[in-house]
Amino acid sequence: MTTPIALVGFPAAAIAVWSLLHSPVARRLGSAPDATRWRASATPLVGGIGIYTGLAIGLWATVAAGPLTYTTQLGGLFAGASLLFLAGLIDDLRSLPPAAKLAAQLGAAATVLATGTRVEIVSSPWIAIPLGVVWVVGMTNAFNLLDNMDGLAGSLAVIAAAFFACDAWLQHEPRLVLVLAVALAAGLLGFLPFNLRPGKRALVWMGDSGSQVIGFTLASLGLASSYTVASSTVATLVLPMLVLAVPILDTTLVTVVRLLEGRPVSQGGRDHSSHRLVSLGVSETGAVVLLALVSTALGATSLAYEAFGNGRVATIGVLVSFALLVQFGSFLADLGRQGAPRRSLIYTRRLAEVVVDGALVSASFLAAYLLRFNGVGTPNQRHYFLLTLPVLLLSRYIALLAFGMYAGVWRYASARDALRASAAVVVSEVAAVGVIAITQGPPGDFSRSVFVIDVLVCTVAIVAARFAERAIVLLVEIARGHRVRRVLIVGAGRTGRSLLRELRETPGERVVGFVDDAPGLRGRRINGTKVIASLATIDRALERSHPDVVFVTIPNAPHERLHPVVTACARRETDCRFVRRDVDLDPHVILTPS
Repeated sequence: MTTPIALVGFPAAAIAVWSLLHSPVARRLGSAPDATRWRASATPLVGGIGIYTGLAIGLWATVAAGPLTYTTQLGGLFAGASLLFLAGLIDDLRSLPPAAKLAAQLGAAATVLATGTRVEIVSSPWIAIPLGVVWVVGMTNAFNLLDNMDGLAGSLAVIAAAFFACDAWLQHEPRLVLVLAVALAAGLLGFLPFNLRPGKRALVWMGDSGSQVIGFTLASLGLASSYTVASSTVATLVLPMLVLAVPILDTTLVTVVRLLEGRPVSQGGRDHSSHRLVSLGVSETGAVVLLALVSTALGATSLAYEAFGNGRVATIGVLVSFALLVQFGSFLADLGRQGAPRRSLIYTRRLAEVVVDGALVSASFLAAYLLRFNGVGTPNQRHYFLLTLPVLLLSRYIALLAFGMYAGVWRYASARDALRASAAVVVSEVAAVGVIAITQGPPGDFSRSVFVIDVLVCTVAIVAARFAERAIVLLVEIARGHRVRRVLIVGAGRTGRSLLRELRETPGERVVGFVDDAPGLRGRRINGTKVIASLATIDRALERSHPDVVFVTIPNAPHERLHPVVTACARRETDCRFVRRDVDLDPHVILTPS
């Protein structure tokens, strides 16, 4: 009888919103038009009152009826939600400074963490408490930012609350999680008909009084749904992350973009995931539905992992989910940079790159495990392996993105890409080891040398994969009978280096070396290409490298320095061309017909 009683929050929320909409309060809480928002029209911000009313009535009606007993944990959860509701309501009436909003969020986080809800998978309180504060404050702001399009935040919150309720029911968790999730979902369902109206503008918005309560409650549900260290599995570790993946992805995307552009993160804008999808040509309702479907699919996989109880199935599923999320985030980021989608072929290639990297990371860690333990290992070793793999994969994807490994094309990989890939592997390994050490405690008979072996194996695998396409393209061109032109560049300055990069991206061209008089460059490599001679020894360079063409990138050098180059090329019947950088030509000279 627990769930039906909590559902009383649905009519309570609907009645509250309808009553407020037809009262003077709607005019008092009307939002002023703002060009930074997706909707510039004034809309009453009374939805948050309805959501909070539905949550409160559903929760306390269950307590009054008896299926749920009042506890300090329950009181702390409701007190934190009430604090943020009041702070949000004040912000809706008169804008609060960011510092005041953050203070209220920290107060709510402290309240919930001090009354029995905590990060269960971390044993040390010195780590668990700060981690819990970051999680609660982060998710509160995530839904505050996500409330940027009619029906979006409410729809995703209903989906997340429903999955938390299903997980609590399947795992026979304490009734508090089930009741709180159902009460929140009921309050949201009473609000959504006034906010999500396909083809029409919303009658009400939830405002900060609603978005902050939603984010805080879902964050608390994520903590209350976690398990102790001893019972951790892959599924329990990633359940909150998968259920709330879309809000996390949107917040991360917006935060990074605004920081790079030098804008305050709290400032409104039209750079969210939903806005980017609309720029693709999707309708507003379609964008909401698409993000809701993504959230539903991720939540469903998390429940499936719990229901199957198979660590291997969960690990593989989490790997696939992470790969698809990286691809989706990359797709949205590209939409923001270009304002329009690239060709589908490019996204197919990007997805293939992400999948290949996922397979390489997984295979490398498995190889390191098998090399270290000479087989399948003990039950604890296998358990530790299955817990570590998804954490390692996620950290490695994040590091590869941060180091720009998905910004280029593999067929043009250079030595600089190899260094970035190596750094990404090392950083992600350290991050993954830190997370596992914090959440799992002592590894028992699982040797940490596995991680050292993994760094070596994975670095070689990822670097080799990036250079493999370059080699394959070259071999295909040779197999097709396309002759590769050998190029010698005279001058290793800015123009010569620019020409090197351009030729590397041109099929059929191969730079065999540099010629430069600078003593400090002799014998050194510049962007992977060696300086093989000076202008005075150009004959020796031509004899050793057998170029088909020589490009001279120092045309303004004294003639007495350039004449030996031209003479040597003529003697060997090698084509010689001069390359000049003209960056200050008058546009009229270029555009005026001759």
